[in-house]
Amino acid sequence: MYDILSRFIPSDRISTNERMACHTSFKIGGPADVYIQPASQEELVNIIGECRNHSAPFIVLGHASNVLIPDEGLRKVVIQLYPFFSGCRLGEDDTHITADAGAMLSAVANVALQNELKGLEFASGIPGTVGGAICMNAGAYDHDMSEVCISVDVLMPDGEIVTIPRSEMAFGYRTSIIHKHGAVVLSAKFSLVKGNKEAISAYMSDLNERRRNSQPLALPSVGSTFKRPPGYFAGKLISDCGLKGLSIGGAKVSEKHAGFVVNSGGATAKDVLDLMKHIQDTVQNRYGVVLEPEVKILCNNE
Repeated sequence: MYDILSRFIPSDRISTNERMACHTSFKIGGPADVYIQPASQEELVNIIGECRNHSAPFIVLGHASNVLIPDEGLRKVVIQLYPFFSGCRLGEDDTHITADAGAMLSAVANVALQNELKGLEFASGIPGTVGGAICMNAGAYDHDMSEVCISVDVLMPDGEIVTIPRSEMAFGYRTSIIHKHGAVVLSAKFSLVKGNKEAISAYMSDLNERRRNSQPLALPSVGSTFKRPPGYFAGKLISDCGLKGLSIGGAKVSEKHAGFVVNSGGATAKDVLDLMKHIQDTVQNRYGVVLEPEVKILCNNE
């Protein structure tokens, strides 16, 4: 696929055998057969179209802040939207923002701040992109994307570009209809409200300070490793099992927040998976609670 895709993508944005550990927040992952970074919707649509025309498996990533890539790498075309496909535009009515799928949530929240718009403060510290955030209805501090997203432009498997309104997005806890459709997010439109710039900035600063004080941001991770089980908090269950600080290889349960598995140095995907399995088994045996991964575990047979 490299020869085909390199015809319309500059050589500095396409490569072979690219080590994915260099492009993920976990700093883990083997080489991708073809790695490509589109800079526009047209490029993205063309890349996916060529992959489908040639039956080449592909995967679309944003900032790769919530994925675990196998040690053997990915026998696929890996399309990473960050950092080039990341435009962010203010609407004509001054209360709507449209952002490309590769735009960082922090950047979109900052555009909102500069235009005195409130509603995206909760997202200012989430280290992901718009596309991934829409797919999983990302959230923090009792807010999520479903509250502010009013429509999503997606590329359907048949190549058609459609706009899905919020009413049809089936947003839920860390889920949406995107994966069911097999669609690729191109952009999302957010509806915000006018506010006081100083108050918005102060709220963002407060949330980010709380994040710095409670989360192990100094070490590579994917954020919360497990979803919040109904009626519980994953981090508390893990901590109550005495698992804080437990390591397997370079993977470690954070001593600062037990809901985070961190790369303490040289961790492999196998280390992480083995540690996650141990955590799940321990919590289920002690409390009867099944912890479901929030991190997306990528593989080559899907």
